[in-house]
Amino acid sequence: MRKHYIDNIRCTTILLVVLYHVIYMFNSIISEGVIGSITVFHGQDIIQYFLYPWFMVILFVISGMSAKYYLDAHNIGEFVRARTRKLLVPSTIGLFVTGWIQGYYNMAISGAFENMPANMSRFFMYLIMVVSGTGVLWTIQVMWILSMVLLVFRRFDSDKWKVQRESGTGIIWLLTVFLLLCYLSAQVFNTPIIPVYRFGIYGFSFFTGYFIFSNEKTVEELKCFAIPLLITAGILGIIYTVVYYGKNYAVGPTVNCPLAIAYAWIMCLAVLGSSKRWFDRKYDAIEFLKKRSFGLYVFHYLPLSACAYYLHTYTNLPGVILYVLTAVAAFVGGLVLNEAVSRIPVVRWCSLGIRKERKNVLR
Repeated sequence: MRKHYIDNIRCTTILLVVLYHVIYMFNSIISEGVIGSITVFHGQDIIQYFLYPWFMVILFVISGMSAKYYLDAHNIGEFVRARTRKLLVPSTIGLFVTGWIQGYYNMAISGAFENMPANMSRFFMYLIMVVSGTGVLWTIQVMWILSMVLLVFRRFDSDKWKVQRESGTGIIWLLTVFLLLCYLSAQVFNTPIIPVYRFGIYGFSFFTGYFIFSNEKTVEELKCFAIPLLITAGILGIIYTVVYYGKNYAVGPTVNCPLAIAYAWIMCLAVLGSSKRWFDRKYDAIEFLKKRSFGLYVFHYLPLSACAYYLHTYTNLPGVILYVLTAVAAFVGGLVLNEAVSRIPVVRWCSLGIRKERKNVLR
């Protein structure tokens, strides 16, 4: 049976990712690789602090849950092939086909071309743009790696473990022991140069999704505590924003401080519980989006960055107008690119992992 609340979480979170990147492009906190502040008022930057600690974490949680459901119905070979085609191919081969275009705009926005040697060959320039074009695809790169690591740890998913978790995990355990484990995981396996590759906390989230939250009784228990979890997460989010506003929220120690991790974990529990309680049903808008959410995620940053770059460079439009036009470009442009690319043979396989059928769902 289709678990509609997972579809709703995934699609809604991807929409929030697009919104976040629009704010991020013109934010006043982080200057690397973005246009930067274009308005006198910077209150919109608060959105980044409310979203960044948890919205990637929840995507890895539901990715782990989806991996469990898939493996329950398919063999390991099918799992490896499906995950490789859907996650690894777009984030590696796809960079050479369409991703380099994103790399061009990333470099243009950051001013990287100005520092390139005049005699550099076009081939090496192309390779640099390919690497720079990784952008948002780091997420699916990490998901693929964790999916392959899962095949090693899946042996622990024994019949004894299944019996022990029949009664659910227990809300107290999720709030205490798992919160502590989440904090500890956030301190390890973080790449020093590219801070988004946080293998510790994302790995923890993925495996708790597989081993813990894939158990419906656990989510049913969270459902009963949806309101207090939402209130607690809201309070933690406000406190975190007040305490750390103005600091770079994407790097340590801010990104993995106790308050950030507590907020992230409780918010994930709140999202799972509240979605199961109130949003475990079909919605026409979500039905439309769930087939396109992966493509929207893959492509939204290209029209966003291109629009932001050209409007900021060649026009004198007010900052508010730039925000609006860039947001429209991100949402609409991402969907249009998805529809276009998904209809081009070979290219759709390279960039979206699609063969003949358009099963455009992020698992």
